[in-house]
Amino acid sequence: MENLEILSAFVTNVLLVTVLGWYLITNLQWYDYKLSRVILKHHKPQWHIIYFFIPFIAYYTTGKFFIIFFLFAVLPAMFVWHKSLDKKLVLTWRVKRFLILIISLVLFQDVLCTLKSACQTYGVFMPLAVAYVGSIIIEKFLFAAFEKEAKKKLKSMKNLKIVCITGSYGKTSIKNFVSEILARKYRVYATPRSVNTLGGIIKDVNESLPDDTEIYVCEAGARESGDIYNITTFLEPQTVVVGKVGLAHIEYFKTLKNIIATKLEIMKSPRLETAFIHTSVTDEPHDRVTFFGDEIKNMQATLEGTDFDLECEGEILSLHTDILGSFQSMNIAVAVKIAKSFGMSSDEIKKAVSKLKPVEHRLQKILAGGKIILDDGYNGNIDGMLEGIRLCSLHNGRKVIVTPGLVESSNELNLKLIEAINDVFDIVIVTGALNAELFDKNLTVKNKTVLHDKSKIQDVLAHQTKAGDIILFANDAPNFI
Repeated sequence: MENLEILSAFVTNVLLVTVLGWYLITNLQWYDYKLSRVILKHHKPQWHIIYFFIPFIAYYTTGKFFIIFFLFAVLPAMFVWHKSLDKKLVLTWRVKRFLILIISLVLFQDVLCTLKSACQTYGVFMPLAVAYVGSIIIEKFLFAAFEKEAKKKLKSMKNLKIVCITGSYGKTSIKNFVSEILARKYRVYATPRSVNTLGGIIKDVNESLPDDTEIYVCEAGARESGDIYNITTFLEPQTVVVGKVGLAHIEYFKTLKNIIATKLEIMKSPRLETAFIHTSVTDEPHDRVTFFGDEIKNMQATLEGTDFDLECEGEILSLHTDILGSFQSMNIAVAVKIAKSFGMSSDEIKKAVSKLKPVEHRLQKILAGGKIILDDGYNGNIDGMLEGIRLCSLHNGRKVIVTPGLVESSNELNLKLIEAINDVFDIVIVTGALNAELFDKNLTVKNKTVLHDKSKIQDVLAHQTKAGDIILFANDAPNFI
C-alpha cells in the first residue's frame, strides 16, 4: 500500500511539474523570456491564479486527493486553455531544453526521494525553480557562444554593408522596401518576418545570412533601454534609420523621451557612416544625419495605390506604387534616400518602387467572395490605423472593422481611434478583453459586437458580412493580450 502511494506521488509530481512547466515556458516565450514581465506586465494575470497558483497550492493542501483534482480539473482546464490560444508555444530548441531539463529534474528527484513527505515538500517547487535558473545559465552560455560565432561570421564578410532600422512604427515596412529596391542592383539579404531582437538577429546571421551577401538589412526592436544599443554594437551598421517615433510600448518606457533616447542608441554604431532620422525624433543637426518625413508632395492615396512626388537630392521624383496607405510614402521615401546613397539611379529607383510588393498583414488588399479585405493585422499604431479607416471611407459599400483597438498604448489614443470608427463604419467587431469596456462604452455604431473569444470571428463575419462589403482587420493582438 505504501509503495502504491509512493508511486502515485511520483506520477503526480511528474505530470504536475510538466503541466506547470509548459504553462511557465509558454508565458516566458510570449514575454521575451523575462520573468519580471510575465509577473508584472502580463495582460491577463488572472491566468496565473487559475492555471498555476491554484494547482500549485492544491498539491500541498489536498494530500492523496490531489490526483483526482489534477485529472478532473487541472488537466482538462489546461487542455482547454492551450487549445484556445491563437499563439501557441513554439517548440524551439530553447523550449525543448527547458522541458527536457524540468522533466529530468523531477524524475531524478523522485527516484532518489524515499520519504513521502520530502517528495511532497520538494516535488513541485524545486524542479520548477532549478529548471528556470538552470535554463537561464544554459541559455546565457549558449547565447555567448552563438554571439561570438555570429560576430566572427560578420567580420569575415569584409565587404558587407549593414543597414539597421529602428523606430516605433514602420520598421518592417522600411526594411522590406529597402531590401526590395536595393535588390535590383545588389545581392541583398533581409531578416525574415519581424525578427528584431538581438537573439533573433544572431540566429539569423548564423543560420541564414548567405556568405555572398553585399547588403544585410535588418530591423531593431526594443522593450527597454539598452536593447537597441546591444543590437547596434553587435552589428556595427554603417547605415542606420530611425523611423517615426510615438507612444508604442509606452507601458515599458513610461515617457516619449525614454522611447526616443532608446531609439537613438542606434547612432552609437562604431562604423556609422550615414543616419536617416524621421523629423518626429529630433531636428538637431548632425554631420552624418539626413532627415526625412517632410519632403513628400502631391500625395494621392486610394484603394488602388499611392502616387506622390518626392524631393531627393535636388530632384523631384514622381513615384507610383501599389502599396496602400499614405503613411507608407514616408517609409518608401527613406528607402529611396538609402538607395540613392548606395548609388542607384533615379530611373532604377522609380522602376523598383513601381514594383514594390505589399507588406504582408500591413494594409494588404485581398479580394475574396466579392468582399474587399484590408489585412492590417500587424499594424498597431494610431497613424496606420487611422489611415486604414480613411481608405475604408472611400468605399461605396458597407464598411466593417475588426479590431482589439490599440495595445500597449493609452486610453486617449484609443478614444481617438473610436471617434474615427464611429464616423466611418457600419459594423464594428471588437476582439479581446483589453479594450472591450472602453469600446463598448464609447462606440455609437448600432451594429457592434464584442468578442472575448476570437475563435468565433469567422462565424460572426459569415453571418454579418456580404459581397460588396469592405472589411478592415486593424491590429491582430494575440488572445493572451
